[in-house]
Amino acid sequence: MDNQRKRAYVVGITGASGSVYAIKLIETLLQLEYHVHLVITNAGWRVIREELNWNTTDRDKLLEEKFGSFPGKFTYHPIGNIGASIASGSYQVEGMIVMPCSMGTLSGIAHGSSDNLLTRAADVMLKEARPLVLVPRETPLHAIHLENMLKLARLGVKIVPAMPAFYFGPQTMDDLVSFLVGKVLDSLRIEHQLFTRWGEQELDTERS
Repeated sequence: MDNQRKRAYVVGITGASGSVYAIKLIETLLQLEYHVHLVITNAGWRVIREELNWNTTDRDKLLEEKFGSFPGKFTYHPIGNIGASIASGSYQVEGMIVMPCSMGTLSGIAHGSSDNLLTRAADVMLKEARPLVLVPRETPLHAIHLENMLKLARLGVKIVPAMPAFYFGPQTMDDLVSFLVGKVLDSLRIEHQLFTRWGEQELDTERS
């Protein structure tokens, strides 16, 4: 595996609310010079349009405008492109994050239903024993949701619910978004400076 593929992650965006999380994740990975393979469901595109007020008519142009200036590389794969590189286990990447992850997509992954490129790429992560992180954004959760999450957790999937924290003293919405993205990166052992960790302020005080 060449170095470029060692520095590659798949990012999936579904129709759950919270597309702002995904955008921050992609920007951070690209800033860290990773190669991002991006897959967005049709519902995901609609949520991006409605939550971020982005014009999604020309998707390729939009993505180039938003992410083309970062030092990392991104590759956009249409959801129906089952012949994409990331649909095969022979194409090696470091792992995959689905952020945000709808309950429908989570169910599809839990039951091995590879009916589009996103769920197929996630299935590849499972069969190749590569890191897979899902960020569910739904409330309240019923028993089927919880059973699907438990099933995936037992397979080694990291479940990182979209839950904000307040112990680090967030001042803005971006602080809360950065915290969750940072927790996702922590689960993949990717170093970052997105939030102040518990105890770091105390250490800084001791040093001064």
